[in-house]
Amino acid sequence: MNRTWIRWLAGALTLGAGVLGASASFAQAREVSFAYQDMLVPLRTLIESGELEKRTGYKIQWRQFGGGGDVIRAMASGDVQIGEAGSSPIAAAASQGQDLRLFWILDDIADAEALVARKGSGIQSWRDLKGRKVATPFVSTSHYQLLVGLRLAGVDPKDVQIVNLRPPEVAAAWERGDIDAAFVWDPALARIKASGQVIATSGSIGRQGHPTFDGLVVNAQWAAKHEDFVVALVQALARADAAYREQGARWTADTPEVRAIAKWSKADPKDVPAAIALYRFPTPQEQLSAQWLGGGAAKALASTAAFLKEQGRVQDLKADYGRFVTADYVKKALAR
Repeated sequence: MNRTWIRWLAGALTLGAGVLGASASFAQAREVSFAYQDMLVPLRTLIESGELEKRTGYKIQWRQFGGGGDVIRAMASGDVQIGEAGSSPIAAAASQGQDLRLFWILDDIADAEALVARKGSGIQSWRDLKGRKVATPFVSTSHYQLLVGLRLAGVDPKDVQIVNLRPPEVAAAWERGDIDAAFVWDPALARIKASGQVIATSGSIGRQGHPTFDGLVVNAQWAAKHEDFVVALVQALARADAAYREQGARWTADTPEVRAIAKWSKADPKDVPAAIALYRFPTPQEQLSAQWLGGGAAKALASTAAFLKEQGRVQDLKADYGRFVTADYVKKALAR
């Protein structure tokens, strides 16, 4: 083999390696890891349809997590770029200075989470929880509401045996008889309601000045580099929510949308229509309003963070929680 040929081959291999490297980088750039939970929301129909992948060309890794705290930790590690989390874990993450942005209100929790006591346990009110074992996923909106409810009722949380269980673990512990009560969301909520009594709901606590919501958060640096994807995601979410608002009253256990939600949330299809009806799904215009991304969400995060600090769940507070909230992607989605 002569030297000219060797030089040509070496150059070709170098060029090929560069092309392959660029292709690999391009492919990697069009991938995203999305952390979701088991809440019963229209977003699940989007996962099932593959619409977002088709519209954006991105490869999406949909990863299910047991609670918002798990999602936030995965985002902090860099394993996840976008995730679903409740207002409580988002407030905790912001307080820790995590570089994320709340860009979409997934749902107004309203009455979709509840404190349920086992029938025959003698628990009829918050005060009856003293000395009892109560399960909830720590650093979740349910955990936050449990602590708020106890405080409003004048009960010291230290007088209650609060145990940290993820929703599937809550349902399993309930069936074994290991716990007396639980504060959780569907589908686990539906399972424990069957042999339990509702003591309070997230809505009843929210109406006393402590509203909660679930939101979508994104790594801020990743979002800046992938704006088109985030905007396309917002547009797809708006369509999915609109479809529910328009047709949800007619959904049954056999409706394709219900089957999709049940599949991805590991719920019983017969429980989905009633459970999803407990949530509210803000329109894009409502997302931009003062109630949500226009200011209300930041105030809710600040209030939640202050309470969490009081309870020793976070160490420091931020002067401005508004910098962890952005309405830019909704505005751009409406403009396109």
